[in-house]
Order: sequence, then C-alpha cells, then structure tokens
Amino acid sequence: MDPGIVSTSETLEGSTGVDDLATLDATAQAELIRSGAATPVELVEAAIKRIEAIDPQVHALTTSRFERAIDDARSATLPDGPFRGVPFLFKDLACGFEGEPTYEGMRALKDADHRAHVTTNLARRFRDAGLVVLGRASSPELGIMPTTEPVSYGPTRNPWDLDRTPGGSSGGSAAAVASGMVPAAHASDGGGSIRIPASCCGLVGLKTSRGRVSIGPAQSELSRFLSVQFAVTRSVRDCAALLDVAAGAEIGDPMVAPPNARPYINEVGADPGHLRIGIMTTMPETGEPVHSDCVAATESAALLLEKLGHHVEVAHPAACDEPDRLAAFIPIWATIAKANIDEFSTALGRELTDDDVEPLTWWQAEYGRSVRGTDLLAAITKMQAFSRRVMQWWADGFDLLLTPTLGEPPLQLGVLQTPEDPLRGYARSGSFTPFTPVANQTGQPAISLPLHENADGLPIGVHLVGAYGREDLLLRVGAQLEAAEPWAGRRPQVFA
Repeated sequence: MDPGIVSTSETLEGSTGVDDLATLDATAQAELIRSGAATPVELVEAAIKRIEAIDPQVHALTTSRFERAIDDARSATLPDGPFRGVPFLFKDLACGFEGEPTYEGMRALKDADHRAHVTTNLARRFRDAGLVVLGRASSPELGIMPTTEPVSYGPTRNPWDLDRTPGGSSGGSAAAVASGMVPAAHASDGGGSIRIPASCCGLVGLKTSRGRVSIGPAQSELSRFLSVQFAVTRSVRDCAALLDVAAGAEIGDPMVAPPNARPYINEVGADPGHLRIGIMTTMPETGEPVHSDCVAATESAALLLEKLGHHVEVAHPAACDEPDRLAAFIPIWATIAKANIDEFSTALGRELTDDDVEPLTWWQAEYGRSVRGTDLLAAITKMQAFSRRVMQWWADGFDLLLTPTLGEPPLQLGVLQTPEDPLRGYARSGSFTPFTPVANQTGQPAISLPLHENADGLPIGVHLVGAYGREDLLLRVGAQLEAAEPWAGRRPQVFA
C-alpha cells in the first residue's frame, strides 16, 4: 500500500473528533454524534465554515440555507436516523424541499427565484435519515452536459486542479465532497452524471438500477427512465448506507427494482465469490484505444481483481459496438429537454425563448420539438431492443463488466462548454464519456471507483457494470477493492 494512503478505518482510529471532520466520511461523522463526541450543531457549523473558506475557490454551491440548517440541527425534532446531524447538499436539479429555491442551472429560474412546489420522495428520505441540508450544488443547465459550467453561475472547479472540470452534471456535488466541504451529497445520473464527476473528483459514484430509488412525485420513471437519483460519497460504506436510506418503492412508482435480501450495508465486507469479469478498454463502436491513463487504470484494476481471486478476460457485450447504439438516445434526450422548457414556461407563466437558456439547451429543445410522438415511441422501442442485446451478455455467464469510467482524464474548463459553437462541445463530449451512457439505456447499476491517479496527480476512475438489480455485487466488489487499495487518505489540491 502507498504509505501516503490510509484506509477509512485508519482515518477514524487516528481522528480526534471535531477538528478532523473534513477527513471523515458520513458514517464516521454520524458515529461521533451517536457516541456523544460531537453534536449536530457542531458538525453543521464546522461544515459551514469549511464551505465559506473553500467555496470561493471551487464554486460548488449555487444557494445556501445555513441559518435554516443550524435551526434543523438544533431542533428537537431532527430525525434520529442513521445519519442524524451529518451535513449534506442537494444537487440543484430534481431533488428538493417544497418552497425552497431550485434553479436547475437555468438563469431564467434563478432570475425568477423559482421555488419547488413539492418535496421529492428522495429529499424526504434523506431528511428522515437525519441528514442536514446546507444548500444546493451547481449543475449544468438542465443537467445536459458532462461538465459543470452553467452560464447562470459560472464554472465549478475541480479541487484536484482548479483549471479542470469536476465533471457533470453532478459536478458541484462532487467538488464539494472531494474538497471536504461535506462528506456526501445528492447526485443524479442520466448519461453518467454521477459516475463522470466521481471519476474526475476521486469519489465513489453509484448509478443505481432503474426503479431502485423513486424520482417522484413530480417526475415519472415512465418519461424520465434514463435518469436515476442518488449520491456521491467518499467511501463504499457510505454509498451502501445511503442506498439503504434511498432505496425502496413509493406510492405510484411505475417500476421498482427487486429489493435486496438484506441491508446494503451488510454487503460491505461480504465475500463476492469467484467472479467472471469482462474487461473493455477500447472505444465502443470504433475499437480505438482510449487515453492511456484510463487504460492503465483499468488494467491495474484488472490485475488487482485477479489477485483477489476473480477471473478477468477481454470481453464485452457485442451490442456496445453497434454503430447506431446511441441513435435512440438522442431523440429521447432532446424530447426531455423540450419537455423541461415547456414545464418551466408554465411554472414561470411565460414562454421561454432562446434568450432565456443556453444555446445548447435551445438547440436540444428545438430538436425535441421536431420529434413526433411516433418517432419517440420508435426510439424507445429501439433502445429497449438494444438493451436486451446488451444484457444478454450477463445472462450468458458474466458477472461484471470492467471499463474506464471516462475516455480521458478530467478536461480543461472550456473544452466542453462552447457557447459560441454549442454543438462542438456537445460532440466533443462523446470521446470523454464513451462508457457511461449504456447503463442509462439498459437500466443497469454501475459504479465508478477512485482506484487510480495519473502522473499529474489527477483521479482516474474505474467503472464496473452489474446485471440489473445487482447493486449488492457492486458494493461487495467495491468494498473489496477499497480494502485492497485504500483511497481515503488522498487529498486534492484544495481541501478543507
């Protein structure tokens, strides 16, 4: 083990309490409260101080609710859940409390101080777990891009290198967690938006199975089936414990993933057995190699998995190389953009125009306007047929697919956000994120793990995809890899 890296347990054993909060994961912070070593108010006030000190450099938050958070922490009615008193952030997209600001990265909503009209199921579950929400973290406009550089707020910066992207669309959440502002934060993933920033910022990012976590009541899995809601964390155990909080059916959910046989936290440390794992390090469709740093990270993970007793072979679903594998994704994604514009036009009481949104958002919405209902149904049908071909690979005997999370290390800010030529940055994002969208199409769970750093000291994530409903297996293997190559002691350039 690298002498500069310590495990989560070693970090805990060496901690002295409140002074070390920035280094502790959410589970460790919750234990401080349960043991009486700290109070919820102490944790929340310390997190606010870290945010005030660091966020001017990182620019992760869009809005804060510090006074309300302190009141929540002091309240006798603060829920006595597993994360009682632990500071947390909501991504400024989809998840929130009724009556509180939600801007979705849009300057029109920011200018109008738009407020949520309902508390989402996931926000309620996080609150019931005892998490104390300090504010909202930045997202690209409507979560469209794999970088977090909205015109409404300006770029969020990667704490490992302030000139680089933290990824997107959950870039604000990832930057805040990586820099030590909070130990975990809400995130969402419609094409990689949990896993992309997890890779860029050196975090654990689990994209859950479709139907694992409710996105209601205001949204529907039937129309927003590409996207899931969950979180980014520093440790696998936090990921598992938060999934126990977030997972489960709510009234009216149209699709529900099969429940796990036991709490997910019990999967951490459980024996995953002897697994058959396929490895893919080439670009889907073309077979061209991705960046050498990403290949090196994945091959290193493959060697580690073999040392742990698993069988790894060069293999992947043949459907991933189909030339039109994303043909159905684009009209669906664009139709959702148009639906978002219509929804917020209604909320604001006026028709939004191209002056109200970024050029790429408007282009997508206009594309979505041209998609007929029959075209959309055809795209959904085509995507489902593709998904069946992909998932057959797991049915034929493989347990996991191992790939790089990204095709390249974290890019410089401004490479993907190109308002003067929006399609240039949009097209460029394809080589940056070649592996993540497939799991959104199929609905499978996938996880990015921070197992590698390149010569420049930048995090390079490794990506594991499981069969539908098998978050348990991803957590077992993730915890096994974390124990073998701990990452808890790694620190970015900007850290609390």
